[in-house]
Amino acid sequence: MVTHVAAEGRGDERGALLAFIEEQRGGVRRALLGLTEEQAASKPSASGLSLSGLLKHVAEVEQSWIARAKQEPPAIQRDQTNWHETFQLVDRETVESQLAYWEKVAAETEAYVRSVPSLDDTFPLPNDPWFPPEGRVSVRWLCLHLIRETARHAGHADIIRESLDGATAYELVAKEQGSSWG
Repeated sequence: MVTHVAAEGRGDERGALLAFIEEQRGGVRRALLGLTEEQAASKPSASGLSLSGLLKHVAEVEQSWIARAKQEPPAIQRDQTNWHETFQLVDRETVESQLAYWEKVAAETEAYVRSVPSLDDTFPLPNDPWFPPEGRVSVRWLCLHLIRETARHAGHADIIRESLDGATAYELVAKEQGSSWG
C-alpha cells in the first residue's frame, strides 16, 4: 500500500487530516484488489456505479479541489456533456492507470496541504449551486471535504465489492497485508 503521509507528520493537524484522507483512499483501492478490468467495470448494484468508475471519480474530484485551492483550472473540465465520463473508464484508461494517476494526485494534495502557510487560508469557489454559499472555504475545510467525499465513495466501493464476490472490507484489509480474515 502506498502511504503518502510521513510518519513524523501524523501528530500535527495537517498530518492527521492527510492521514484520514489516505485512510479513505485505501478503502477504495482495497476494493479493487484481485479484480479483473471487467469485474472492476461491472455494476452489480442498483446504483449503476462500478469500482473502476468510483476510482476515476475520486481521483478527478481530489485533483479538481486541489487545483481550485491553487486557483488553477482542474486537469479535466467537466460539464453536462461529459460528466458521465467521471464514473467510467474511457479510451485507454485502466484501473492501473487510474491508480497511478491517483497516486500522483495524492502526492500533490500532500505537498499543497503541507505548503500553505495556514490551514485557515481560504480560496474562492465558483458561484455554482453545489458549492457552499459562503463563496470561500479554508484549506482545513478542503481537507475535511476530501475525507467526507472519499469516505462516502469508499463505502460505495465496499458494497459494490461485496456484491461482486462477497469480499468484505475486513477480508480485503487482511488480503492487502498478506494474511486472512476469520
